[in-house]
Amino acid sequence: MASNKVNILLFLLLIILSIESSLSYERPPPRKSLFLSLSQDLDSSSPQQVHISMVGEDKTRISWITEDSGTPATVKYGTSPGSYPFSANGDTTKYKYILYKSGEIHNVVIGPLKPNTIYYYILGPFTSPEFNFKTPPAGYPIKFAVVGDLGQTDWTTSTLDHISKSNYDVMLLPGDLSYADTLQPLWDSFGRLVEPLSSQRPWMVTQGNHEVEKIPILHSQSFTSYNARWLMPFEQSGSTSNLYYSFKVSGLHIIMLGSYTDFGPGSAQYNWLKNDLNKIDRKKTPWLIVIVHAPWYNSNTAHQGEYESYGMKSSMEDLLFKARVDIVFAGHVHAYERFTRVYKDQANNCGPIYITIGDGGNREGLATKYQDPKPDISIFREASFGHGELDVENGQN
Repeated sequence: MASNKVNILLFLLLIILSIESSLSYERPPPRKSLFLSLSQDLDSSSPQQVHISMVGEDKTRISWITEDSGTPATVKYGTSPGSYPFSANGDTTKYKYILYKSGEIHNVVIGPLKPNTIYYYILGPFTSPEFNFKTPPAGYPIKFAVVGDLGQTDWTTSTLDHISKSNYDVMLLPGDLSYADTLQPLWDSFGRLVEPLSSQRPWMVTQGNHEVEKIPILHSQSFTSYNARWLMPFEQSGSTSNLYYSFKVSGLHIIMLGSYTDFGPGSAQYNWLKNDLNKIDRKKTPWLIVIVHAPWYNSNTAHQGEYESYGMKSSMEDLLFKARVDIVFAGHVHAYERFTRVYKDQANNCGPIYITIGDGGNREGLATKYQDPKPDISIFREASFGHGELDVENGQN
């Protein structure tokens, strides 16, 4: 049970640019938005917007875009620079959004791969620079970077710079990636902005409200861009939707939920979650983490009374409590807040710790106003841009 876990190093959550003990902290204002065009060093056939994600425990999906059609969805890779004895082929797709036409989106799964190993790779048409990435360790310790509502501003670049220095193994992103908000070239800009990091470590993401991009009459389909560009390993966990899935890594079972797709009792997501929780073997994966976008617990004045928060909590909180989830991370609110272990709005040693971390650098700025008085279950809250680091040292119960 979560209440019996004595590992005091369950996590070290550091909010960069925020110090809990600071009494004179001046909250920073928003910074200017960014747009990254295609580098002059690249041409229309060059791979761009490269990012990787985990597929099972020993495979990796490499995703990238080329502007030209007909470029091969092929990856050559190996464990030494300049030597690529292995290769794999994948699929190519593209999408339309009103008048916008995407480039060629390539997805290739490579592996099996060794844990905690650096792989070097080149992408079709093989005129690009060499990339490299490191696979996660097979066991403890493991470090996660956690950041929500990342966006594309000068604050985003500051956050990414801090993350790049953290020596993390896996990125967890609880929604609101590009803040494109139907302006599709901003998706391309975001892919270029994060590529230096997302090409080197697995980025495991879920969607937020800014990924919906549904426009009545003009574009009736939700999540078109997100699903096309950020393919996650949903099928491997028995999910039928890219909007919710789970994966295992280094002694953790991590569940990524969808706040903006059906979640009520009897829905496909609800039934999938029940089945996924029932399959978990806590002897193999002692730690159980859940990621959502809209927070179930929130004492900030922002985003109060939203159905995606209270409705999902009402539907699924019992499932998470019975499964003894350790931590629930959320975004959406542009600030940081950490709750004690909670169940049904009361402190409960068997409930999860709830953490809101939606302060990656979005263009909308920080949510600086909190409810007064502070609820007893809220341990710390601060509006500041940054990211979190989750260090899991062992699986001791």
